[in-house]
Order: sequence, then structure tokens, then C-alpha cells
Amino acid sequence: MADVEEASKPFAGLSDVSISEDIPVEGDISVPLGSSVQRDDEFSTLDEPVRDTILRDLKAVGTKFIHVMYPKKSSALLRDWDLWGPLLLCVTLALLLQGGSADSKDDGGPQFAEVFVIIWFGSVIITLNSKLLGGTISFFQSLCVLGYCIMPLTVAMVVCRVVLLGGSGKEWFQWVSFTVRLVVVTASFGWSTFASTVFLADSQPVNRKALVVYPVFLFYLVIGWMILTFSPSQ
Repeated sequence: MADVEEASKPFAGLSDVSISEDIPVEGDISVPLGSSVQRDDEFSTLDEPVRDTILRDLKAVGTKFIHVMYPKKSSALLRDWDLWGPLLLCVTLALLLQGGSADSKDDGGPQFAEVFVIIWFGSVIITLNSKLLGGTISFFQSLCVLGYCIMPLTVAMVVCRVVLLGGSGKEWFQWVSFTVRLVVVTASFGWSTFASTVFLADSQPVNRKALVVYPVFLFYLVIGWMILTFSPSQ
């Protein structure tokens, strides 16, 4: 019975142990509550005015546009991804490609829904292809890059619409108009493809980069072809 009682009280002898006051006790277990609260206040946007939030988001979108216009290896598009810019570009391009009313038989361009679906469905397919090939980029990061890189083609669409405003009465003007649009669309297509590969190339295995770039090439080629072959309704 004595052994059982001793076993049930393994720390009973510790009550007789005393710590000398001469032994210094080092260390600090206090939690710096003040500094953590201060850091939380610095990064908190709950009490931020709506105007400041909108301006900050617009500034971030503008910064990403600059990265696309001057493509270089940067993690800005990947780290701070968003879909506001791609949505804006997609809607703008779809509206510009809108040939006329849905009831018009002479409509020379695709409808809004067609352009919208082609852009987003193509972006999703390219993203899934990248993930299946072992890419380290996330799903929404890829959508962000592909969406922002549509910007050169959107600018090309604006230029083509301006050129087409000149009319099509004379044959020589039609040839000049087509030549100008061909040059602008080709340059924009190359720019979009190059910019997207700059941001996406490092996230792919070295021996599979070509398999990732090829769908991107086709994606922007289809968009460029829609812009080049667009003709407004009469």
C-alpha cells in the first residue's frame, strides 16, 4: 500500500524544494500588447474612408497597367493580384467589339456575351493547363496576369475603331485601313504574348515552358483575330 501511495504522488517531494534568492532568474515572458495593437491599427482598413479605399485600389490597378506596358520580371502582378483590372479590360473590349444591336442582320462583330465568355473561358483553360503541367502560380494569380495582359489588344481595338470611323467609300482607303489595323493588331498581339510570358515563365518547369506558352499564344491570337476582322454594322 505504501508503494501505491508513493506512486500516486510523484511530485509530492517537490514541496520541500526551495529556490535560493541568490540565484538570478532571467527571461521575460510578458507579451508586448501595445506594439501588437499598434501594428494591427496600421494595417487595419476597417475604419478607412471609402474614398481612400477606392483611390488605393485604383492606384494598384494603374501600377499593374504600367507593369504590362513595360514588361519586366516583377512579382507585383503575382503578389498583389486582383481581378478589377481584367474585368475592366474585358468589358471595355467586349463593348468595343459590339457591332450593333442584336436584331441587326448586318452586325459585323461578335456580341458582348461571346467576347466575355471567350476571354474568361480561355483564361481558365490556360490556368488549368499551367497547373496540370506543374506550375507554382495560383489559379487567381494566373487569371490576373492573363487579364491584365489584354491591355495592348484593348488599345489596338480603340485604334482600329478610330481608323474605321474614316469610312469605307474608296478602295484605296480600305487597303490603307486594313494595313494600319494589321500592323497595330500584330504589334499588340506580340506585346500581350511577351508580357504574359515574362510574368508566367518563371513559375513553370524549365522543360515544360513551351507547353504553357503555346496556349497563351493561341489565346491572344484569337482575340487579335476578332479585332482585325471586326467591321462595324452599316
